[in-house]
Amino acid sequence: MPHTTVSQEEAQVWLMPVFNAKAGQEATLNEALVALQSLSRKDPGCLEYTVFSDDQRPGTFVLIEGWARHGDLQAHNEEVHVKEFVKEVQSLLAAPFEVTPITPLAEPSSETQGA
Repeated sequence: MPHTTVSQEEAQVWLMPVFNAKAGQEATLNEALVALQSLSRKDPGCLEYTVFSDDQRPGTFVLIEGWARHGDLQAHNEEVHVKEFVKEVQSLLAAPFEVTPITPLAEPSSETQGA
């Protein structure tokens, strides 16, 4: 049987943006991220869109986002709420936010767990 691969366009996309607030801007950045989270979860193809506060680095927020397809991520990035967030958040950040592509690890099959 030939090996089949999922095209990049059809593969899920997972990202981990990290935001570091300027001193005194933590609450404002928090509010902006919560608003973005609420709107983005409604975007087509959104699998996950959750903002976390870094417990060891005050003022640092980590976003875990997952999209069903690359095209869904592209459409999300063109949404007004995303463009406005990116524009408005610049003045709240100590440095430009970084986005790291991430990949979920495959769960072990039941066969390898001795089931």
